[in-house]
This record gives sequence, C-alpha cells and structure tokens, in this order.
Amino acid sequence: MSAKVLIVLTSHDQLGNTGNATGFYLAEVSHPVDVFNRAGFTVSYVSPKGGKAPMIGVDLNDPINQAFLDNPENVAQVENTLRPEQIDPAQFDAIFYAGGHGTMWDFPNNQDIAKIAATIYEQGGVIGAVCHGPAGLVNLKLSDGTYLVAGKKISCFTDAEEEAVGLSEIVPFLLAPKLIEQGATHTKVANFQKHVVVSDRLVTGQNPASATGVAEQMVQLLTSVAV
Repeated sequence: MSAKVLIVLTSHDQLGNTGNATGFYLAEVSHPVDVFNRAGFTVSYVSPKGGKAPMIGVDLNDPINQAFLDNPENVAQVENTLRPEQIDPAQFDAIFYAGGHGTMWDFPNNQDIAKIAATIYEQGGVIGAVCHGPAGLVNLKLSDGTYLVAGKKISCFTDAEEEAVGLSEIVPFLLAPKLIEQGATHTKVANFQKHVVVSDRLVTGQNPASATGVAEQMVQLLTSVAV
C-alpha cells in the first residue's frame, strides 16, 4: 500500500539558556524516511510554526544522512514545513514525531498537532515517536479525554541518557517521568542502545539508534491493518 506519513519536526532552536542551538536530530528523520521510501510511502512535514525547521546532528559520515541532504526535495520539505492548520488528518495513515531536544519546548503544549495525532490514531492510524519525539505524546488526549499513553508501554530518551549528555538541568522536564505520570509504562535498555516498543498502534523508540526500528515497526503495522 502507499501510506501517507506526517512527520512532525520541532520549530524550537535554542537549548534553554545555554546559548547553544538545538532543533530536530537529522538521523531521526533521515533513517525513518529511508525506511518509508523503501516501503513506497509518501511523507509530508509539519512543525508548530511551519517554515524552516532547525536541524542538528548533521553527521555526514552517515551515508543515509548524506543521501537525505543530497536530495533537493528532502531539503525543500524540511525548510518549508507546513503549519498545523494546513493539515487535514484524514489524508494521513500515520504520524511520526522526530526527536531532538527542541521538541521538549514546543511539542508538549501544541494542541493543534495533538489534535491531528489523535484524529489519525482514532481513524485507525499509527503514531510513532523516537528519542525526544515522545514529548509530542505529553498532554496528547483522545476524544474521550484520556491520555493516549495511558495503559500503553512506551520508550523514550531516558533520565540516565539525559544525565549522560549533561542536559538534565537544562530541559524543561524529564520525559520518562512525565509520560509515566500520564499513565504510561516506561521500558528502557542501557544508554544509547536500540530499543523499540510497540503498544497497540503506538510505536516508540528510546534514542537515535532506535529510529530505523521505529519506522520499520510502523511500516509493519501499516501494511497489516486497514487504515
């Protein structure tokens, strides 16, 4: 099938008060897009503010990153993301929240994107998120008022990983405890190792190493269920 996937990128480019830049982490987009492309899926991009999404993690020794940036259409899409009000959820089979620390500031309280995700999910679609992308699941409620993550198993960037990169005191909150607070069961493995969890039609990954696996599981769900 030719599924349509909406990729959510952060618009936030400042890493707290550090003076350092942040944004979406390239490999958490390039690797999933590679998987989606090979599956014959089409992708579109949205961000809280629309327009150019700030990019970090540009490792050109990664051939998939290099191939992504060498494709003018890919670059044009991430530099011209759609605004939430331009999105018709009925046109999409899945939504994928890419990570990068910027997400911690502008994903959790963006009700417009949360409504898009809830609609896609409730029409039988799939939600995926990796690393800090699950910040988009924070405060995401379904039409009955319950949190999407309530009663589901999830993975995300762990407290130990946040400490390892020295940003525990910089991010506005720690991601795993917030999702647990909203009813999720958090699972994890050792720092920076691949870990992907599928719970109903929610697929989450712990860190950048998990990005490909999240996309692969999304493809498997999308090709095995009618959406």
